[in-house]
Amino acid sequence: MTHRKPPTRRHLLASSAILGAVMVSGYLACANATEPDPSGHQAGATRSARPSFGPSAFPSDVAVAPSAPARPRTAAHPSSEPSRKSPGRAATAQQSCDEVAPASSIWRTPADQLPRHARSDTYVQAIGAAKPLHPDFGSGPIDGKPFGIPVTTLDSPAPESEVTFDYADESDPAGYRIPSDARIENGPHGDGDRHVVVLDRHRCRSYELYDATPAAGHSWHAGSGAVFDLRSNALRPEGWTSADAAGLPILPGLVRYVEVAAGEIDHALRITVPRSDTSHLWPARHDAGSATDDSLPPMGLRLRLKSSVHTAALPPQARVIAKALQRYGAFVADNGSSWFVSGDEDKRWDNDQLNALKRLRGEDFEAVDEASLKVGDSSGAAR
Repeated sequence: MTHRKPPTRRHLLASSAILGAVMVSGYLACANATEPDPSGHQAGATRSARPSFGPSAFPSDVAVAPSAPARPRTAAHPSSEPSRKSPGRAATAQQSCDEVAPASSIWRTPADQLPRHARSDTYVQAIGAAKPLHPDFGSGPIDGKPFGIPVTTLDSPAPESEVTFDYADESDPAGYRIPSDARIENGPHGDGDRHVVVLDRHRCRSYELYDATPAAGHSWHAGSGAVFDLRSNALRPEGWTSADAAGLPILPGLVRYVEVAAGEIDHALRITVPRSDTSHLWPARHDAGSATDDSLPPMGLRLRLKSSVHTAALPPQARVIAKALQRYGAFVADNGSSWFVSGDEDKRWDNDQLNALKRLRGEDFEAVDEASLKVGDSSGAAR
C-alpha cells in the first residue's frame, strides 16, 4: 500500500518541530497493510506505505476529552490471543482495558443514523461498485503463512522495548513494551506490511508497529510506530502517520474472533481502498493519496453497509460482521485492494462463513458525513 507521501521541506521542518515537543511529552505512531485471500489465492494488494492513526497513545497525564460511562456489553469473553498473565492478578483489573476505545470515541459511535455523504455515489464508484467485500483475515495458514493481523496480549508488567524507526519524524520515540516473541503479520519470515500489534492490559496501551523486525533482546526495528492510550480520545499530531496510512490505530478497527463469537461488534472497522485523494477527514490525521482528485475517497472517510441490505441469510460469523458494518461502518484507513476488511489472526475462524461476505458488493455501501459529531480537531471523542 502507499502509506507514505513524499515529504516537502515544509513538512519535514514541521515534523521536526513537532517531534521535539512530542519527545518531551512521550507521544507515539505506526503503519498498515492488506492481506491474502481466505479462499486460498493471493489478493492483488500492494505493500503499505507509511502508516497513520486516530486515538493516540499519549501519556495518561495529558488532558483529553472525558469518556462517557462504558455502556453494558455482552458477558466478558476470554481472550483468543496469546496472554502473559501474572498469577493471582485480579480479573477486574484485566477487564478495565477490554475495550479498544473509550465509550465516547468516534470508533464506538454508531453511524447508522448519520446523513449520507453528498459525494457517496462518486466515492463508491471510485472504490469499485461491482467489487466484492473481502474479509482480509481467516484461519490459516494461507499459502503457508498465517492470515490476518495478530494481536499479542500482555496482562502483566513488561520491560520497555527500544524501537528504532525508518520514519522517526512521525513515530512515537519511546514507551513501547513489545515482547521478543510478539507475533508478526504473515509470520516471522513473511513479507508485506509485517504489522505488530500488542495489547497491554496492564497499562491500557496498544503498541503498533509497521514493517517490524525483532532485534537483540527486547529491541525492534520498524518503519514507523505508535503507542495509543486506550482510555484516551487524543488524536495523533496533525499530519502524522501511524501503523496505518490514515494516522489511525489498527486495534480498534479489527474484526476480532472473541467479539464475533459473543455475537456483537460494538465499534467501527478498518477498510482499504485502491486509490485515495491527497486529503483526509477527521478523525484521520494523515493521507497517502497519489493524486489530488476529489472523486477519490479521502483517508478517514466512513462507509456503512446500507440498511436495506438483508443480512439474515448470512452464516453466523459473516452476519455479525455485516451487522457491525450496518451499525458502525468502517473507516478508510489505508490504500490496498477494494473493500478489504481487516481482522485478527485466529484458527477458530470458519473461512467458508467469512467468504459469504463476498456476496456483498461495493454498491451495497454508502459514505456518510460525520462532521456533526466532531468535538475538536485534536480529539477523537464524538458528540
